Amino acid sequence: GTAGAAAGDAGAERPEPCLSLLPWDRFSAWLHCVCVVGFDLELGQAVEVIYPPHSKLTDKEKTNICYLSFPDSNSGCHGDTQFCFRFRRSPGRKVSFCCFLDQLDRDLPVYLKKDSAYYYGYVYFRQVRDKSLKRGYFQKSLVLISKLPYVHLFRTMLKQIAPEYFEKSEAFLEAVCSDVDRWPPPVPGQVLQLPIMGVIMKLRIPTYRDKPGTTPIVQNMLQADAQISMALPTVHEVDLFRCFCPVFFHIQMLWELVLLGEPLVVMAPSPSESSETVLALVSCISPLKYCSDFRPYFTIHDSEFKEYTTRTQAPPSVILGVTNPFFAKTLQHWPHIIRIGDIKLPGEVPKQVKVKKLKNLKTLDSKPGVYTSYKPYLNKDEEIVKQLQKGVQQKRPTEAQSVILRRYFLELTESFIIPLERYVASLMPLQKSISPWKSPPQLRQFSQEDFMKTLEKAGPQLTSGLKGDWIGLYRHFLKSPNFDGWFRSRQKEMTQKLEALHLEALCNENLVFWSQKHTEVETVDLVLKLKNKLLQADREHLPVKTDTLKKLQTHINDIILALPDDLQDILLKTGT
Repeated sequence: GTAGAAAGDAGAERPEPCLSLLPWDRFSAWLHCVCVVGFDLELGQAVEVIYPPHSKLTDKEKTNICYLSFPDSNSGCHGDTQFCFRFRRSPGRKVSFCCFLDQLDRDLPVYLKKDSAYYYGYVYFRQVRDKSLKRGYFQKSLVLISKLPYVHLFRTMLKQIAPEYFEKSEAFLEAVCSDVDRWPPPVPGQVLQLPIMGVIMKLRIPTYRDKPGTTPIVQNMLQADAQISMALPTVHEVDLFRCFCPVFFHIQMLWELVLLGEPLVVMAPSPSESSETVLALVSCISPLKYCSDFRPYFTIHDSEFKEYTTRTQAPPSVILGVTNPFFAKTLQHWPHIIRIGDIKLPGEVPKQVKVKKLKNLKTLDSKPGVYTSYKPYLNKDEEIVKQLQKGVQQKRPTEAQSVILRRYFLELTESFIIPLERYVASLMPLQKSISPWKSPPQLRQFSQEDFMKTLEKAGPQLTSGLKGDWIGLYRHFLKSPNFDGWFRSRQKEMTQKLEALHLEALCNENLVFWSQKHTEVETVDLVLKLKNKLLQADREHLPVKTDTLKKLQTHINDIILALPDDLQDILLKTGT
């Protein structure tokens, strides 16, 4: 068994052994499937092709994909349009994923971990005049379905392949998919090279160890074989400044609304603007994870339409991106509505706009702006507005403006979350209270009042100059889904840390000496408990050093060997 254990150890460092993969395993690590959605005069929108052919989609999923892959008819999207959507997976399907991919998920920052209840759809839609067709229009969408939120990667990939696909045919799609099936797995922190139809995309997926706000640059190396390579600056980020431009003066209020998980609707002229804006909103509280549902593009055919637009209860904690004017009526009871005109980059500085009253939203041609009666908790940061306005005057590139905006949101979020991190860390029991012979101690309870008391000396004022009602903002946040999600993942991390410390304490004991002083029954009990500990460490991926586990395995073997032969046989067989 020792050679096997050693080999298993080596495998933890580099995940190669797992990659004796079957056909389509590599493909599945990135994509669930590729769909082509067309328009049929008899059937309306229909999924014409699913590739690879064995991909499973339920009828409900297909219906969602059909409607979400086309812009609303009133969007008037001529030519080519790219956007994305997100929809619920049908329950009850088992996720056939090699364990190795879950391991990758653990190295991601929280906001990039995949949510197995949802799929993303990345769309490239083309609508062009075509006299030979009955409707006079060619309308088709190429759609990538994936669990991964790597918006920029899939957008870039579609830009590469879709125009050519529309010229060619299924054989081309097959070639694309077999390219993807040769990609390395999506390992965070490594520079990956992904070949796609003669081009190599180079990128790096962030890890939770990256310092927030830094993106290691992927260099464009010259290929020896002269293949064109494209370095992607990011896999998941959208152009923040472009998205927030239409609501430029309200960015801080929008940050509060997203942080608190308030119901938000984005009404935009097209799915590309609605989806980019929703994704920008969700990402503005990063590195916190937005824990509620969000729909970059939502239509009246969506399977959750009734649930989300009902008037019988308060609007749910979700962010919806919509383009159909019908929603101006259906959602007028929502507390916060963002209207966006066509997203154009400002040549001149946007004019100062007041927050608009909700009752003015009844008409469809309402002006762009934020409609809400929400009063922000924090005073407005005039500095960021000045800085971005100056950028517009000096024709600063939008990437640079986005970097400034992203840093501003990051500093705001960190100032807000650091006091919470500090308080929660104090709930951890002292290391000296961990005894190898008792079960690990529990975390202390989170007390809102105790936390509030810490804010006097160690509140956000240590890192942020912003004045305002921070206490009110915290009280509201503690009731939100984002706090709940954040606290639960912290709890899990700390509990696992305690389990790991407990394991280490056990390893430092002379267990063989202990077993000689105790009865056989107690010793057998100890062996079974220790074996369970090892299984748990493996199953829950406890943060334990490998040599600790080896040491424990040695202890177990030594104790067993000191027992009578008949017991040895039984114990060596159980629980391995």
